[in-house]
Amino acid sequence: MTDLVRVWLVPVDVPAAAEASCRAALDDGERARAAALVSPRDRRQFTVAHGALRILAGRELTASPAALAWAAGPHGKPELVPPWTGLHTSLSHSGDLIAAAVSPGRPVGVDVQHLVPGLDAVGLSARFFPPDEAAYVAAGRDAAARADRFTHLWARKEAVVKATGGRLWPNLKVAVRGRDVVSCAEPPGQHRVADVPAPAGFRAAVALAGAAPFVLKQAAWPRGTWPEVSGSSRPSR
Repeated sequence: MTDLVRVWLVPVDVPAAAEASCRAALDDGERARAAALVSPRDRRQFTVAHGALRILAGRELTASPAALAWAAGPHGKPELVPPWTGLHTSLSHSGDLIAAAVSPGRPVGVDVQHLVPGLDAVGLSARFFPPDEAAYVAAGRDAAARADRFTHLWARKEAVVKATGGRLWPNLKVAVRGRDVVSCAEPPGQHRVADVPAPAGFRAAVALAGAAPFVLKQAAWPRGTWPEVSGSSRPSR
């Protein structure tokens, strides 16, 4: 049976009722962390991101979102504690968009990246990416295309790293362009990665531990902000 990963794309500016649902899903520690943030925007982002992940995981487990608890795993990646250890989760945010993912049975990593205007995509690629990927970025027809190519590859690399729980920097040289299966450098291991359709101005990707295929089911939350899609994992463009 093919494994399944669910991904939500969530805008930071959700309706008031949805934000209230996210706040109600937080535990006491998360509420304290949110309250300690000085910026109202940062508080909203934290509340919506962590609340949305709890709601998504709670639906998968048929459990109260506020009852769930995470602890750091062997490489620092947050992992659900018993009795919910069979479900793996991941969370990312960039700009005004949040990505949350859950996967039964296999560690998951999700990443969303906002395209940054004026980004030195060529210089960053030459510094961090393998030569063929740096050349691919540099060959973009204009600055916007080069930034898009860089952001696309960066999201795929971050998704793989988040699935394994390792550090980003040792894995930036790992080739991800046009690959279904990526061999992580630290800690070593294979991961399957796929692009996640995202709104204009964003790139997103999801990865699961192991080389076996998976099916991606994606939806926006709250419903209606982004169309639901489903399909098998596929290589990058």
